[in-house]
Amino acid sequence: MTDAPARPGPQDTAPGYEDTAPGYGGATTGVTTLPLHMRRDRFTPTSDLAAFRESGEIPVVPMAFGTEAYLVTRHEDVRTVLGDAATFSNAEGVALQQKRADQAELSDAERERNRAGQLLAQDPPDHTRLRRMLTREFTQRRMSRLQPRIVEIVEDHLDGLERAGRGADLVQEFALPVPSLVICELLGVPYADRAEFQARSSRMLDLQIPPRERIALNRESRAYMSRLVEGAEADPGDDILGMLVREHGDELSHDELTGIAGLLLIAGHETTSNMLSLGALALMENPEQADALRADPELARPAVEELLRFLTIVHTGVVRVATVDTEIRGTPIPAGSPVACSLPAADRDPRTGTEDPERLDLHRNAAGHVAFGHGVHHCLGAPLARMELTTAFPALLRRFPGLAPAGDVPPSAFRAFHFVYGMHSLPVTW
Repeated sequence: MTDAPARPGPQDTAPGYEDTAPGYGGATTGVTTLPLHMRRDRFTPTSDLAAFRESGEIPVVPMAFGTEAYLVTRHEDVRTVLGDAATFSNAEGVALQQKRADQAELSDAERERNRAGQLLAQDPPDHTRLRRMLTREFTQRRMSRLQPRIVEIVEDHLDGLERAGRGADLVQEFALPVPSLVICELLGVPYADRAEFQARSSRMLDLQIPPRERIALNRESRAYMSRLVEGAEADPGDDILGMLVREHGDELSHDELTGIAGLLLIAGHETTSNMLSLGALALMENPEQADALRADPELARPAVEELLRFLTIVHTGVVRVATVDTEIRGTPIPAGSPVACSLPAADRDPRTGTEDPERLDLHRNAAGHVAFGHGVHHCLGAPLARMELTTAFPALLRRFPGLAPAGDVPPSAFRAFHFVYGMHSLPVTW
């Protein structure tokens, strides 16, 4: 068995990563040094992650806000951790991260309210109870009924991009508004509020934002969602919030409804919008792949799965905490230890049988990727995201056969410090 790396207990402070240490912020500063698991060169995770994956080592590495965690990089090991909610707890992981990130600014009661309804902050059976109420709203069959509306939204925003002219920002004109409008209609959120909640959610997911500002943003977000829930409770519509009130109003508290709505709103536009912008750039920089997708509508589904695998825009998802003494690949993991899974490293693991996994190949079978997670926390909105992506990418390429970046794409264009990787902006021409 491999000797376990020395590590502090989950409530202790790691040497060199104190709350006020340079690079990892204190009560008034955000993260200023990019943690290892978030480092990428455009589309490619840092080679250090590949080195850990190839050696089989499971190191203890600094995360954000003074925490550190065992980092898992092999595909098989990542699926093991994500597939075992009893041994690796989401609820304890979120509680630990929130306590370190908010620098004791919040009371236990407010932390509890913030976790209410947040599926990613729950373990079974609480998670099972909440997810059961939502699952039927996100089935492939239900999403298929949305396709005509998604096609209409995509075409409308392609028209808008064309009207904006060459040099327009693909993020602002297409990648961000398409999923935002879709999730607004699904949830019953006024689309007129999009600029407000988009700006707020983007800053909430930015590690560079000081913790106190992030707390204020979270409070603003909860207050906004609480008002929407109050409206749905008074007059439930045909949207998801209305359905939850009508069918489960006696099972869900107001705080739970607020948490569910907030998670769906943020996750519903942040992830898909960044996949659209980053995926569009990947296709532009691989023109033979773009030509193949443009020429063959049947390629859309495998193309989207490959783009999901190749880009894997969520770095780790929620950091888990081991509930018992366990081990991963011979490395002892003491109870109470945070465990993080590098999803991008796992999705480029050659042990999955993927030939040349560092290359984008839309014709490959990319089934089994973990871009949507795995296990009980597998992304609830995956069918919706797939529907949007398989509609949007081919339509974008067909409308603009000569689509290309309008000049160099600098490192500053990428959202390096965000929990969800993607792009701030992408000016394009055609």
